[in-house]
Parts: sequence; C-alpha cells; structure tokens
Amino acid sequence: MFTASDSTPDSDTASQAEPAHASPALPKRAAPAESASSPTEHVLGEAQPAPNTPAPDSAPPLAHNVHAAVEQAYNGAPLCRDDLQHGSRRATYLATRLAGIAWSEAKLARSVDDTLAANPRGDFWVFGYGSLIWNPLLHFAEKRAAKIYGLHRSFCLWSRVNRGTPEAPGLVLGLDQGGDCAGVVYRVERSRAREEFLLMWRREMSTGAYIPKWIKARTPAGTVPALCFVIDHRLPSYAGRLDPGAAAHTIHSAAGLYGPCIDYFDNTAQGLTEHGIVDAEMSAVGEALQLLKTRAQATS
Repeated sequence: MFTASDSTPDSDTASQAEPAHASPALPKRAAPAESASSPTEHVLGEAQPAPNTPAPDSAPPLAHNVHAAVEQAYNGAPLCRDDLQHGSRRATYLATRLAGIAWSEAKLARSVDDTLAANPRGDFWVFGYGSLIWNPLLHFAEKRAAKIYGLHRSFCLWSRVNRGTPEAPGLVLGLDQGGDCAGVVYRVERSRAREEFLLMWRREMSTGAYIPKWIKARTPAGTVPALCFVIDHRLPSYAGRLDPGAAAHTIHSAAGLYGPCIDYFDNTAQGLTEHGIVDAEMSAVGEALQLLKTRAQATS
C-alpha cells in the first residue's frame, strides 16, 4: 500500500509527475524488509498495513462457505509478486470448479502480445483505478496522476474466487461505460514490458473478465496512451449496475482466496484518499457499509 510519501495529488490539481525512486520488493508472506534503492524505478512488492497500524497476529477468519481449497490456502497475506511469478495462488484457483473458464498460460501470453503490438512506439503506460493503486506489483519507472474519460470506476465484477466463492461471490471494481475516472498511470519500460504484463495478466485476466484497451489518459505532463482493463458485458461475471446498498451487502459478507472483500474495499478507499481522489460510487458504498457495521454492532 502506498505510504504518505508515495501519494500523488488528483490529476486536476497536480502540477508535476512524481520522480522515480525505489520501494522494497517483498518475498511472499514475509515481513517488510529494507532493500537497496534504485534511482530509476519503483518496485512495489505488496500492500502494507496502514501507517501506525500493527499487523494482525493472525489472519482474520473467512466466511463459513468459502471453498475448502481456498480456505486452506488463505492466510491473511496480501497478493505479492511471488504469487504471480510462481503461480501459487493460481494453482488454488484451478482447484475450484471455475477452473474450466480459467485462461491457459498460452492464451494469456497471446493476449499480452496482441495488446503490446497495438501500441508499437515508446514505453507503455498502465492505468490504475482500484487495487493497482494500492498494490500495483509492477516494476515501473514513473508514476503520474491521471484521468480518463468515457469510463468510470464501478463495483461491477463478481469475484468467485479471489474475493468470494462460486456460492457467495464478492464484488470488485471494473471500468464500465460512461463518465470519467481519476487514478494513476505507471510507465513500464518497453524492454521489460512483456514480463511485467504477463504477471499483470495472471492477476487481472485469469478468466478474461476484462477487455484490455489503450485509452488516452490525461496527466499533468501531457496525454499518454494507457492500458485500461474494461469490463466485458458479455460474460456472466459482469454484475451490472448495482445500487450502493446491494453492493455493500455483498462486500460486507464475501471472502475468498485473497481475503475478505471488505478489505479490498477499505484498501482501495484508503489508496484513493492518499491520492486525493474522490469517487461518488465509492463514497456511496462506503456509507452503506458503515450502516451495516453500525447495525451489526448494535445487535452483537
């Protein structure tokens, strides 16, 4: 998770791009460790606890209906690069009954190559609007505040393994049609783009729920073509446009391979706040979640 020193102001008010520096790349399920800094790139290993907030002594419990293979694999650790490089959590995903719709490594690689070929000049930019803001897991050379138009951030993707189960799916963010979206863009050097994009595809495109598209992103230093993951309306994973109360109810109760869905919401909300981003749907769902928490406390 970004710390205060990593935060970037909203694209409407920022005046310059964030200079490149290094953050530690952490091993899987290990405590944060110091590493030598590099003057040319960021390396964000995994999300960290909020400043001044101690890490939990044990993993929070999952919902009672979590698939057995998922429950066995989950231990409260955030997703890290090691998971993506060695496929440890992907193997657990393939143990569920959704394995039949999972993309093969060959299909992921073809999609990456087609996407890279569509943008043949210069380095590549990636637009982050959800977990890519607070846990990008990318080796990148530069980060800027950015805004795109014609798409908006929405809880429109059912998560049947990562933040939920086939029986009780969670909800995660996608980019849906209409409006605009403030976020960040990361510059990935062309020389390492295929390696980085393959890892990102294992994370974002495991079942092809998104359509990768190059979209113009406005930044304080000019407009850049940025890769965006746009929700695919044709698939059953598309949840449509849910009202905030319905979305909050699902987020409050679901959990999966990557942990409770509400953790995903809280981490995203904190990441947006640290970057000076205000999002109407996030705020509305957050208010509904607070009401659910208040009711739960009153009956406990």
